[in-house]
Amino acid sequence: MTARIALVVDGQAVEVPAGISVAAALRHAANGATRRSVTGTLRAPVCGMGVCQECRVAIDGRRQLACQTLVAAGMRIATDTAP
Repeated sequence: MTARIALVVDGQAVEVPAGISVAAALRHAANGATRRSVTGTLRAPVCGMGVCQECRVAIDGRRQLACQTLVAAGMRIATDTAP
């Protein structure tokens, strides 16, 4: 059985597998989107290695790349997906 950890995504408590990236956790916990485009379309990570910058989210108040950051218990993640 895979260990799970609790974190908060956009104010919602979620549990995800331990050892995954924040980008993967967003996919597990929600729709995988990290922000909205200028037209309002939901956007998700593209490259998975930090080059595209599509996965920027606020993690515990600091802007970071979701694909480059591993989840940690109690982490608070804020995406830019609100309409």
